[in-house]
Amino acid sequence: MERLRGLLQRAQQLSPQRSQTIYKRVESPHQGRLEEEEEDREEGAELPVHFCPMELRGPESPGSRAGLPNLIPWAAAGRRAAPYLVLTALLIFTGAFLLGYVAFRRSCQACGDSLLVVSEDGNYELGLDSHQGTLYWSDLQAMFLRLLGEGRLEDTIRETSLRQRVAGSPGMAALAQDVVAALSRQKLDHVWTDTHYVGLQFPDRAHPNTLRWLDETGRAGEQLPLEDPDAYCPYSATGNATGKLVYAHYGRPEDLQGLRARGVELTDSLLLVRVGVTSFAQKVASAQDFGAKGVLIYPDPADFSQDPHKPSLSSHRAVYGHVHLGTGDPYTPGFPSFNQTQFPPVASSGLPSIPAQPISADIAFRLLRKLKGPVAPQEWQGRLPGSPYRLGPGPGLHLEVNNHRTSTPISNIFGCIEGLAEPDHYVVIGAQRDAWGPGAAKSAVGTGILLELVRTFSSMVSNGFRPRRSLLFISWDGGDFGSVGSTEWLEGYLSVLHLKAVAYVSLDNAVLGDDKFHAKTSPLLISLIENILKQVDSPNHSGQTLYEQVVFTNPSWDAEVIRPLPMDSSAYSFTAFAGVPAVEFSFLEDDPAYPFLHTKEDTYENLHKMLQGRLPAVAQAVAQLAGQLLIRLSHDHLLPFDFGRYGDVVLRHIGSLNEFSGDLKARGLTLQWVYSARGDYIRAAEKLRKEIYSSEERDERLMRMYNVRIMRVEYYLLSQYVSPADFPFRHIFLGHGDHTLGALLDHLQLLRSNSSGASPKLSQALGFQESRFRRQLALLTWTLQGAANALGGDVWNIDNNF
Repeated sequence: MERLRGLLQRAQQLSPQRSQTIYKRVESPHQGRLEEEEEDREEGAELPVHFCPMELRGPESPGSRAGLPNLIPWAAAGRRAAPYLVLTALLIFTGAFLLGYVAFRRSCQACGDSLLVVSEDGNYELGLDSHQGTLYWSDLQAMFLRLLGEGRLEDTIRETSLRQRVAGSPGMAALAQDVVAALSRQKLDHVWTDTHYVGLQFPDRAHPNTLRWLDETGRAGEQLPLEDPDAYCPYSATGNATGKLVYAHYGRPEDLQGLRARGVELTDSLLLVRVGVTSFAQKVASAQDFGAKGVLIYPDPADFSQDPHKPSLSSHRAVYGHVHLGTGDPYTPGFPSFNQTQFPPVASSGLPSIPAQPISADIAFRLLRKLKGPVAPQEWQGRLPGSPYRLGPGPGLHLEVNNHRTSTPISNIFGCIEGLAEPDHYVVIGAQRDAWGPGAAKSAVGTGILLELVRTFSSMVSNGFRPRRSLLFISWDGGDFGSVGSTEWLEGYLSVLHLKAVAYVSLDNAVLGDDKFHAKTSPLLISLIENILKQVDSPNHSGQTLYEQVVFTNPSWDAEVIRPLPMDSSAYSFTAFAGVPAVEFSFLEDDPAYPFLHTKEDTYENLHKMLQGRLPAVAQAVAQLAGQLLIRLSHDHLLPFDFGRYGDVVLRHIGSLNEFSGDLKARGLTLQWVYSARGDYIRAAEKLRKEIYSSEERDERLMRMYNVRIMRVEYYLLSQYVSPADFPFRHIFLGHGDHTLGALLDHLQLLRSNSSGASPKLSQALGFQESRFRRQLALLTWTLQGAANALGGDVWNIDNNF
C-alpha cells in the first residue's frame, strides 16, 4: 500500500495539472451516448455529481480529437496501467481488512460489556450499548472452558472435606466466613448472607439412644451396643417403642403389603429395613401407616459393590438420615423461619409419630439370627453371613430415642452477577455446604464446583462477558436436615421467586461414581440437557461426548438418563413447592450405589479410591455441564424450555387411566375432562411455538413477553385450588396430596383391589369413594386447564375446546 501511494504522489508531482476523466452526455441523434472529456480542475475542486446511463467507448488515437494536446508517452503508459494499480489496491485493501477482522475477533472478548452472542444454531443477541462487539457461541464456550481449566477444583474439594461443618457448629460458622470472603474477592455485583433460625434435632449426649432385648417377662434386658453413637435419625419421634422384630426388606408399601399377605403381623412391631431404594422418611412413614411401633434401618452389603478392588463400608458403620417426609424446618411448615417473626406453634404433617434409629450391619446380623417365621423371598435375601433371612416375628426389642430439638441459626450465602437485558430474571445454581460427617461426596464436591464456577464466570465478566439474565450463586446451609436452607429461602421469598426465577441447577450429590450419568429434572429442561450433553466430553471414554457415551449403551438416551426429582433433593422444593424448573446431575457407579454417602467414611480418600483416581476429571465434567447450561439459560435470547413436554407427560399417564374407563363408565363417571384439558394444553403449546417462529426476534418487548409465558409454565402446574399451608407441594405431577395425578391413580386402584390389603391411610377403610374421586378429578383437570389457558396468552386469545 505504501509503495502504491508513493507512485501516485510521484505522478502528481510530475504532472503540471490534475487530470480528471468524466463522462458527458453527447447531444446527437444517438441518445445515451457519452464521450470522454478531459477537464482541467483546480486542486480540491468538486466533481459534478451526475449519474445517467452510460456507454463506454474504446480508446482513441491521440490525434483523433481536435483541441486536445498530445499526451506525453509516460502519461499514456500511466493511463494504461491505472486499472492494474486500482485492482492491486483493492486486493491489498481486502487482505488488510480480513487480517484486521480476524485480529478484532480474537480481541473482542475485551471490547466492552455489551456483546453480540451467537449460538450454535445461528441465533444471536444484541448488546444494549453502541460499543458492541461480536462473541460467537464457540468463542464463549472456549472462553468458559479455558478459564475453568485454570482453577484448583480438586484442592477445594479436598480442603472442604477436611473441615467440620455440621449445621449450627463453630466449624460451619468459620467455613461460612471463608465462603463469603471467597465470593467477595470475585467480580460479583452483590454478595450477602441470609440467616434463618430453624428447629434442628441432635442426639442427647447425656442420654444416648439405646436398643435392648426384652426378657421373658417383657422387661428391658441386655443392651445391644450402638457402635456409632453419633449416628441418628433427625426428626424421629422421641420416647420408647417396644415390639417384636419383623424383617421388611426396604420398607416400601409393597413390601409391607407383601408381609401382610403372608400373614406376618405388622401392628405393634419393630421393623428392620435396609438402606436404599426409598428415603429414610418414606420408610418410616410407610411403617407408621401399617401400624408399626418403630423402625431400625441398616446397610446391607448386598446393596453395595462387591468389587474387592474398591473400598467397602465397614460393617460397624451406621448410615445417617433424617425422617421428615418433607423439606425445610418442620416446625414452621409453609412459613420462613426468620427470628423476628413469631408463629403459633405448629408441626409439619410429615413428622413421624414413631421412633427410628440407624444401626450397623453387625447389629442387624445379630437381630436377623433371632428371627423365626417364613423364609424371606429370594429377592429379599441380603449378604449378611449366616442362615437365610427370615421374616419374623422374632424376640421382643425395646428402642429408646432421646434426640432433642434446638433452635439453630443457619446461613445461606449468595453471590450475584447482574444481567444486562433482564436483570430481574434469575438463573439460580446452588450447592449444600453442611455435612454430618466428612461429606466429601455429599457436599464438598458440590461446594468446590460452585466456588470454581463463581471464579470462572467472574473471570469471564473481566474478559467482557455479560449475561442477559442475572446469575445467582448460592451456598446452602442445613441441607442434611432436609434441604432446610433452600426451602426456608423459598418460603421467605416465594412471592418474588415464582415471578423471577428462571431455573435452578443443583450441584448436590454430583459425583457418586463415573460409570452412569443421571439427570433428575423437570421435563421443561430435557431438550436443553440433551443439547448440552453433546457439548461435554466424557470423563472416562476418550473421544466421546457424554451423549455418545449414553446412547452407546441405550439408544433411548432419555430413558437411560432422565429421572424424576426426588424429595431429598434441594431441587425438588424449587419445582414442587415454588414452581421453578430444576435439575440435579449425578454421576453414578454401574455397580450398586456409592456406599459411604451419609456415613463417617464419606472421605476424600474413599471417594478418590472409589473412582480409581478419576475424581478430578468427573468433577470437571460436572462443572462443564453446569456452566454451559448456565450460559444457555442466562444468555439465550429466547429461553430454551420445551414447554410442550408436559403434554407428553399427561399422555404417558393416560394409558394407566384408560385401564379404569370401563369401571368408571359402569358408575356413570368419565375421565374425558382430563383428556380435553390435555388437548387444550397441546394446542396452546403449538400455538405459542408458531407465534414465536413467525415473530421478529429483535423485538425486545415481544421476546420478553414470550419468555415470561415460557418461564412460568412450571408455576402454572401448581394447583391454585389447595392451600400451600396444608399442601406445600402443590405440583400436580411431582407434589403430594389429593390434587396430584399420582393420588388419582392410587385411588383408582381401589376399584379393583381389596381395600384391606392396602395401606390404612390409602384405603380409609372404605375403598373407592365417588365423592373423593370427583374432587380429585376437578382439582387435577382445572389445574391442567389453567396451565393451558395461561400458556395460550391473553384472555381474548384463548381458544380451547374444553
